[in-house]
Amino acid sequence: MNRKTFLKRLFQLSVIGAFPLLYSWKIEPFWLEFVERKLPIKNLPEELNGKILMQISDLHVGNRFDWNFLIDSFKKAKNFNPDFVVYTGDFVNHGSTEDHLHLEKVMHHAVLGKLATFGILGNHDYGAKWKNIKSSENICNILERFGITMLNNAQQESHGLNFIGFEDLSSPNFDPMKVMKDYDPSIANIVLCHNPDVCDKNVWNGYEGWILSGHTHGGQCRIPGIVTPILPVKNKRYVSGEIDLKDGRMLYINRALGHSFQVRFMVRPEITVFTLT
Repeated sequence: MNRKTFLKRLFQLSVIGAFPLLYSWKIEPFWLEFVERKLPIKNLPEELNGKILMQISDLHVGNRFDWNFLIDSFKKAKNFNPDFVVYTGDFVNHGSTEDHLHLEKVMHHAVLGKLATFGILGNHDYGAKWKNIKSSENICNILERFGITMLNNAQQESHGLNFIGFEDLSSPNFDPMKVMKDYDPSIANIVLCHNPDVCDKNVWNGYEGWILSGHTHGGQCRIPGIVTPILPVKNKRYVSGEIDLKDGRMLYINRALGHSFQVRFMVRPEITVFTLT
């Protein structure tokens, strides 16, 4: 092989090697997927059959990426004309004053349900070491102003569907039994819980039904045939998508719309569009 051929081959290999890096940094983190699926709910009122429930999770508004992507995603999501919208935590990245100001700009464009819109907090909403209660209160105030009802260890019924919201597992306010002690199995229920590790805690009081979570981002990077290398959960089964917990509970983990670090590989950002049945 002469020098010219060698340099040509070296250049070709460099381009091939660089493409996955550029793709995972500049393309996939902004290649939104709308995941459409059915959500069968026990005791669902007939008038809600066929209604749309949209789950949006883990915005991570901050300085790690261009959050105008979130605004553009919201505009696309509105085309589904959802009846219910739920936001399952991590609205900001650090819980700083700057994050809160940027969150206001993003939520001017928030997707709202025709019937109701609910939200819960995630660990990042509590700022440094997940202990800043003032940050979580500020975020709740911002979101309430834009039409999102926050469920902090609380429940609220809307048009025959009862939404139960947990505070985050890592927060000082985590106390799911505050609401689960009043769990009523005779009505249609759905639980919003940011961190799916809560599924392994003894806090469910016989609950049977769906749990909508986020937190994992699907690991953000996945190599086919290999376990997702980085997951911020103790139970490594909890990656993304639907998981049957084998006790009457069904878990769905959203892969996140935003990201705490701008890298994704074979784990596209997600907004989930459920059809209630």
